Amino acid sequence: MEKLVIALGGNALQEGKGPATAEAQLEVVEKTSVYIADIIEKGYQVILAHGNGPQVGRIVLQNENSVNVTPAMPFDVCGAMSQGMIGYHMQQGLTKALRARGNHTGAATIVTQVVVDKNDKAFLAPSKPIGPFYSEEDAKKLQSEKGYSVKEDAGRGWRRVVASPMPIEIVELPEVKCLIEGGFVVITVGGGGIPVIREENGDLVGTAAVIDKDLASEKLAEDLDADALLVLTAVEQVCLNYGKPNEKRLSTISVAEAEQYISEGHFAPGSMLPKIQAAVKFANSKAGRRAIITSLDKAVDALTGKAGTVIVK
Repeated sequence: MEKLVIALGGNALQEGKGPATAEAQLEVVEKTSVYIADIIEKGYQVILAHGNGPQVGRIVLQNENSVNVTPAMPFDVCGAMSQGMIGYHMQQGLTKALRARGNHTGAATIVTQVVVDKNDKAFLAPSKPIGPFYSEEDAKKLQSEKGYSVKEDAGRGWRRVVASPMPIEIVELPEVKCLIEGGFVVITVGGGGIPVIREENGDLVGTAAVIDKDLASEKLAEDLDADALLVLTAVEQVCLNYGKPNEKRLSTISVAEAEQYISEGHFAPGSMLPKIQAAVKFANSKAGRRAIITSLDKAVDALTGKAGTVIVK
């Protein structure tokens, strides 16, 4: 059975223009779960990872706006809250989709910590977008009033940005492996994992950051010795000159080609770039591994080479 780590993008959890309610998120997750169930039914051993940018941003806003009623939770705790909320919805959606096929495989969420380096340069240059989109005027107002770091996000609007350090170690990896061996579909490193720093005595301490979920998914895929990493996003294929008249879709490319395109600046930071970087790192980690980037609705076709962008060593 081929082992497959799937990294779910934000569009698989919440519609960009839809209401940001729990009911709306569960509805989207249930639709997503149908596609995931299709993959499981094809015989793949699936491990799921997911982002949390919009969700953790809204949880932080809720905390900050309720500070006069109840103390606000720190950022790492908000990340844990988002893992639990999204995992809960994914467990419901996936078991429902599998049960409809007569498959009674259970799904289990692990609240996952991921160790980062306290000296990571990312802490000096926040870059990871979280929360809702703002106009430039509103974003600059938040920057002035609350001290947020804000940036324009790939032509879609302005967002708050936080540090995005590299993942070093998945703390609950043994527990994840145990659940996989028990036959469960495991949901882990949600939102890239809760970023923690390991102190000299071995204790773990949370820190204010969001680890990129694609890079955390890559780390997970390597640690689990997965056969493939499937990164799901809003587009069917990776493109050069995206959105321009000379746009070119990519089908199968080598690690060397992907690295060349990165150096030429084809991929937007905070958007397609970390997906390509994660795919390159995984494909290059061991002979025979492949990374695939595609849209949710093309996932099954992409696994058989009929869609998506495949990166191989």
